[in-house]
Amino acid sequence: MRIAITGASGSVSTALLRRLQQGLPSGDVDVVGIARRVPQVDPAGESPYAGVQWESLDIAGPDAVSRMTELFRGVDAVVHTAWLIQPMRDPAELSRVNLGGTRNVVRAVLQAGVPHLVHLSSLGAYAEHPADDSRVDESWPATGLPTVQYSREKATCEAHLDVVEAEHPELVVTRVRPALVMQGRSGSELARYFAGLLTPTRLLGRVPLPVLPLPKGVRFQVVHAEDLADAIARMLEHTPRGAFNVADEPVLGGRDLGRVLRAGRLVPVGHRLARLAVQASYHARVHPVQPGWFDMGMGVPLLDTSRVREELGWRPAHAAQDVLAEVFAGMRDHAGTDSPALRPRSLTPTARTGT
Repeated sequence: MRIAITGASGSVSTALLRRLQQGLPSGDVDVVGIARRVPQVDPAGESPYAGVQWESLDIAGPDAVSRMTELFRGVDAVVHTAWLIQPMRDPAELSRVNLGGTRNVVRAVLQAGVPHLVHLSSLGAYAEHPADDSRVDESWPATGLPTVQYSREKATCEAHLDVVEAEHPELVVTRVRPALVMQGRSGSELARYFAGLLTPTRLLGRVPLPVLPLPKGVRFQVVHAEDLADAIARMLEHTPRGAFNVADEPVLGGRDLGRVLRAGRLVPVGHRLARLAVQASYHARVHPVQPGWFDMGMGVPLLDTSRVREELGWRPAHAAQDVLAEVFAGMRDHAGTDSPALRPRSLTPTARTGT
């Protein structure tokens, strides 16, 4: 099987490359890796990036469609993972890559006659959680949350795929809607994206916190990148249509965060006050996260993962508590890989981050 992956140097794709090195039940896999910044690969070393045909390409660039069309010819599937999260202070650039780049990928898939597109969507594509906060399956509206650019754009891409599927029934589209994707190797990347340069990540879990203020009722789901990669590999093998929720168990909450951060006491904070604090610290440039991400954290639904388990036989290999501990350890230890997107953290700012 021949696979092309966009955003192939990022966290999800790094885990997927490791998984695909093991092959699929149908045989070995050849990979075309597309990324704006490609990894430097030691041919003699062991690396998930070895054995990949690397192509440096901005998927939203002026010649992206023609170049990707050539790269996609003859592949059995395209896995589209490329997505910019930063710079959040440049929303036009995020839209250029995330919306424009996704449209370009889809156009190239159609022009090249690729039979299968696996699109990495997100939990963030869903509308606000139900009133009783029960779990939702893939039929829950993927209309996003209006105050969050990330959520709006994930939902916009899904709406575009609705049109594509209706007009091109020959193309099988599989949508992956994971919970928060984490792994120890992405610790540096996550710190750059969400913590900011001034956050003393070396102290996380090493120095006990007397108190930990958290929004009331905080709860969230995570999935280890390796578990997500295994789910995607099963989708490549079985070629299913439609969407799949993917998350590890159990659902996590404030006590889990407190345990990892060695907090002495959790202090519940009202949602309005917590959002004001996030908004003020963002505008003061204490951290790089748009306030809308707070709305998404509190507003997204909990995922029911029955479909991926029952139809694809997927079972996570990691417990959610262990995933959380692993990623905080990765942030603390400035963990990374040879990929520019996952480089070990330093205090030198860069102009742009993403895959």
